[in-house]
Amino acid sequence: MAIGITRFGAYIPRLRLPRAAIAEANAWYNPGLKGMAKGERCFANWDEDAITMAVEAARDTLGESSRDDVGQLVMASTTFPFADRQNSVVVKEALNLPDAVAAMDVAGSQRAGTSALRAACLGSGGPTLVVAAEKRAAKVAGEAEMTTGHAAAAFLIGEDPVAEFLGAHSTAVDMVDHYRSSGEDYDYNWESRWVREIGFGEIVPNAVKEALSRLSLKASEIAHLVVAGPSGIGARVAAQSGISATAVADTLAATMGDSGTAHPLLLLADVLERARPGEIIVVVGFGQGCDVLAFRATDRIGSVRPLLGVRGWLARRAEMRNYARYLALTGALDIERGIRAELDQQTAATVLYRNRKAVLGLIGGRCTKTGTVQFPMTRVSVARNAHEIDTQEPYPLADLPGKVLTFTADRLAYNPNPPLYFGTVQFDGGGRLTADFTDVDEGAVDVGMRTRMMFRIRAVDEVRGFTKYFWKAAPAFNAKVA
Repeated sequence: MAIGITRFGAYIPRLRLPRAAIAEANAWYNPGLKGMAKGERCFANWDEDAITMAVEAARDTLGESSRDDVGQLVMASTTFPFADRQNSVVVKEALNLPDAVAAMDVAGSQRAGTSALRAACLGSGGPTLVVAAEKRAAKVAGEAEMTTGHAAAAFLIGEDPVAEFLGAHSTAVDMVDHYRSSGEDYDYNWESRWVREIGFGEIVPNAVKEALSRLSLKASEIAHLVVAGPSGIGARVAAQSGISATAVADTLAATMGDSGTAHPLLLLADVLERARPGEIIVVVGFGQGCDVLAFRATDRIGSVRPLLGVRGWLARRAEMRNYARYLALTGALDIERGIRAELDQQTAATVLYRNRKAVLGLIGGRCTKTGTVQFPMTRVSVARNAHEIDTQEPYPLADLPGKVLTFTADRLAYNPNPPLYFGTVQFDGGGRLTADFTDVDEGAVDVGMRTRMMFRIRAVDEVRGFTKYFWKAAPAFNAKVA
């Protein structure tokens, strides 16, 4: 039985910063940035990180399909929020996957994403969900601020695939093109010319040629070559490997930037949306060595689509030209927050454990006698004139559409991106939730606006270094007032 990719998806944050805005703000210090000031980069909102983006990419991948069969979950990132709390398990709880799931975090290199995908394709243990997410920080006025982006991608690996796994070849070479030591916020980058000549001029092409040889593939057979890297690198790798220049996949550098560990997988997801049966796809992951993976699109390639997909997320954009606001939202600016931000945000681990299905999975309750839906689930039903006892069954709310019932825009309560929007959401089919709103433009919220729930950061306990997650209401895709 063929093994490979059965479902795929991605997530790209909504916010976009024109590179011209970066260049203009820093022209006094680094006028050379003007030469890189084309296009835009995407960046995560203040309430997003690698975990929240991984959840959204997985939701884009899984859609309405059953999650009960997922046997393994692998998450790759070099920007995990937690060093000693398994990040993939938080993703598992948010997705409401079964407890009998093997979860694993993969880190330490920009090719962690392709390494995780390779391991899943070569492994066993039932369908495996592979997620890669990245929220890399960049120093102000540096090239990295212009070229990086934040994003995530996800794949479900199993039998009867839309893209059959043909094999892989990997090398491990301690070439330090960049690094980030423990406790540091930013990468240290070595000379870019040297990286191009040795990394992408020798290590990567040699690995690609060796992979083609071992898999008995001809360079002329490759329809798509996915290489994440600096401008022009894909064409150079293709030329040195004997692959046609027309096979080189768009790196999306102009519209979002490079999302690190997630980027090769995100580009693969983009290619799969337009691949045709029989086409061979080669994916390259670079970082202290090289991963080369090969897939062949099957006859099922057009039968499976993500909920939104790479191009859909790119279209869901909101331009922000305010450079100072961008710095504040990404944590690069230590802004005065006022005394209203001085709250003790400690989370009781015991309470979180008992309520994890509600808090992380947004599991409500449905009365089996009256059909009344409520959140949270309690022993006593909230049904009017029928307060039944112990009749509740778990009822997932995260994927249900809804609409705004009431809302408030508050500039007195602290919020990193004011004003703070919160209110009541009415779910289709019943049930209400008082929640914060996210990804909304000021003045754009109205009663009746269609909503979609999104997994986000609720607050950060800066004293103890703990991130609190919950679900927030966001405008539905193409949201309208109902």
